[in-house]
Amino acid sequence: MQRIDALAAQGGHLSVPRIHDEVDQIRYTARAFHFDALERLADTLESALSVNGHGPVVLSYLDLMRETLARDIEPAAMPLAHIAAASAPAQLRA
Repeated sequence: MQRIDALAAQGGHLSVPRIHDEVDQIRYTARAFHFDALERLADTLESALSVNGHGPVVLSYLDLMRETLARDIEPAAMPLAHIAAASAPAQLRA
């Protein structure tokens, strides 16, 4: 998520080769952690960059990537949040 946010913060100030490198790193990490939807979005973004250069399309894809990753992370984090809530004192849970 930090890499996606950092890339988005740069806006249009990065060169296309630099964006390709960053997106490639995102794809590599997504593949390693089995975030398949995020990996596909990174592939599609790189293809779009090859055809269209760079511009607003990058920010749109980064938004989609951020949303996709957040959805994939939520189910994994839910059991931890549930355990933490269950172990809190009763007056804090109310």
